[in-house]
Parts: sequence; structure tokens; C-alpha cells
Amino acid sequence: MFPICASENEGGRGLIARGVVSSAEAIAKTRGIARQTPRVSVTIRRTALTKRKLGRSELKHLTDWNDGKPGTELNFKFYRQATNKIVGISDEVATFLGEFF
Repeated sequence: MFPICASENEGGRGLIARGVVSSAEAIAKTRGIARQTPRVSVTIRRTALTKRKLGRSELKHLTDWNDGKPGTELNFKFYRQATNKIVGISDEVATFLGEFF
């Protein structure tokens, strides 16, 4: 299972649910573009909704990238660059996120 976040860059509110990937498919690169980020389309079956908020405002103050805190890892991975993304998380972050469901 993994956390699902609604992009705050597109009007979402951060962490919204947890789910299981039911399918994943690579999206073909566009011809004529030299540098492209790999893209994937995923279908997710939701297994739980969040019980409390976790978004940019809750993580913004966590900026000491070497402090080892789960919230800091999330801030770094999600908000350092304003793009939609799929990221891997540590076991500590997975445990931390479990507190929101």
C-alpha cells in the first residue's frame, strides 16, 4: 500500500488516501523532445481516507534535510520541486504516514 496525495500545485490538499496499485503502464515518449521525464499511468484502488491533514503547510517548517525526520523526508521529496511525481519512501515515513489513517 502507498499514500496518495492530491497535488497542491493543482488545487489539491496533500495527503488524501492510501491505496493499492491495480495497474501501471508506461506512457510513450513524445517524438522530437530531447529530454523527457519518464511518465507512467497508474490505476489505484483506494483502501483508506485520511483522518487528518498533511500537506505543504504542515511540512513547510521541516527544512533541515539531514535531521532524519519522516516529515522532512516528505517535504524534500514532494515540495522541493513543484511537479507531480511518484516517490519511494522509507519505512520510517510509511510508519509516520500510518498515523494519518
